[in-house]
Amino acid sequence: MQRLVIRLAAVAAAVLTVVWVAQTADAEATSIDMETYANPGVQELSCSAGEGAEDRPSPLKQLRFSYDGGEGLLCYGAPSARGRDVIGGLVPFGSPWRAGANEPTTFHLSAATSIGGVSLEAGSYSFYVIPGESEWELMLNTNTDRWGIPINADVRSTEVGSFTAAAGSTDAMVETLTYSNADGAIVLEWENTRISIPIG
Repeated sequence: MQRLVIRLAAVAAAVLTVVWVAQTADAEATSIDMETYANPGVQELSCSAGEGAEDRPSPLKQLRFSYDGGEGLLCYGAPSARGRDVIGGLVPFGSPWRAGANEPTTFHLSAATSIGGVSLEAGSYSFYVIPGESEWELMLNTNTDRWGIPINADVRSTEVGSFTAAAGSTDAMVETLTYSNADGAIVLEWENTRISIPIG
């Protein structure tokens, strides 16, 4: 009889352990699900480039930034001037440019926001510009899975919006294309040109 009681106690303990583990697992799953539910943009934002990217003369760079309600990541190939005339030369006025090198310059957004006044849902958007002497047109596009050129009518058919920004001047020569985050905007600088791109 005593052996039977011991065995029943052991079985009850095992059952209670299984129930406790299951409840704990459910609680953890619920916690994770609730975090995703509360923040639908929670995800790992990352930059990626094609094969051989490490050997390119224009390396892949990234800029992480925050905005009201979300996180963003800007991925771009960073070309250098190397003694060339850049804006208005290598990058002609009046022609679409990928605002970088290699793959399209791309914004990854964890939550809805606006860029340059263009309302965007969470997701990824390629970024193109048409430089002018005093003003640039900037365009956002849903097509990110491609090489950055050509920028033809087929590519432009998937634009989601555009805006303009004044072309300013840098304080000094900027050898390599650089994006930075300042005062709620993304700032593009290369050679002697500075463009501010409002976020949010």
